[in-house]
Amino acid sequence: MPRRVIRKWRPPLALVLGGTLATVFFLPIIGIAYFRLAGGVLGWAETAWMIGWMAFSATLILGALLWRLVLRPVRALTRYAQQEGAGEAPNHYGTPEFSQLGQAVLEMTSALRGREAVLRSYADHVTHELKSPLTGIQGAAELLGNSDISDTDRTKLLSGITANTQRMEALLDGQRALARAQEVIPAGTCRLSEVLDGMQGAKIANDGIIPLPRQVMDVVVTHLVGNARAHGASVVVFDLQETRLLVHDDGLGISEGNRARIFDPFFTTRRETGGTGMGLPIVRRMLQAQGAEITLMDGPGAAFAIRF
Repeated sequence: MPRRVIRKWRPPLALVLGGTLATVFFLPIIGIAYFRLAGGVLGWAETAWMIGWMAFSATLILGALLWRLVLRPVRALTRYAQQEGAGEAPNHYGTPEFSQLGQAVLEMTSALRGREAVLRSYADHVTHELKSPLTGIQGAAELLGNSDISDTDRTKLLSGITANTQRMEALLDGQRALARAQEVIPAGTCRLSEVLDGMQGAKIANDGIIPLPRQVMDVVVTHLVGNARAHGASVVVFDLQETRLLVHDDGLGISEGNRARIFDPFFTTRRETGGTGMGLPIVRRMLQAQGAEITLMDGPGAAFAIRF
């Protein structure tokens, strides 16, 4: 989840630029007027020196303000973007406009690093996951080349090839779904009861408006309810609070040994029934793309908290 920019009052960029232009415009006018009104009192030389020092002081003040409010934030954001988020994030943004730009840069770098993590996870996991079905297919193909094999064994081997092929297709489909979960979805809101309408086994403890788009919540709810029912739960309760959505079920829960791995791509306890282990990683990735996060909570069943 990207770090949030701390909001502090800063003069808007329009005021900074407007004040600078106004100073440049009015300072000569003030000097000319002073020459006309008071030039004879101090003398032309003294008045010229005084106005010169006023112009010099105004230039220093304006230069310091522009450096602090414009130039320094731009340089910091440029350096942070060039490092692709690997360095320290800027802590000073000068004006509200640069604060918004800073937040956009933080979110962009977080998204890029998330996509890089997906590619790494694909390289780390998909090779291992595909190795087993590929080995089964290769072994079956070698045995099928034996002319002495019986029809019964031939049928079993062909069935094994089909099952392993389907397993590979499911893994690749899950990886594609995880990649699609990172696509940009416009921000929006939806009502919890409308998302859960018609969802078998879902129960609402507290309804309200969720600050997430309906497209994201449909995927999140489908995966959470589907996982809960696949692990023996009959009821999944959704409790919307001020800044989070609590989800818990009456199933067997998650064992202590698996709690640290449930969000890892390809990790599943239902491999024999066709599980790919991509449901929760997809949910987490879609929520992260919206600036939200999902965490595992303690509970008698499986319990999650979605914070936004």
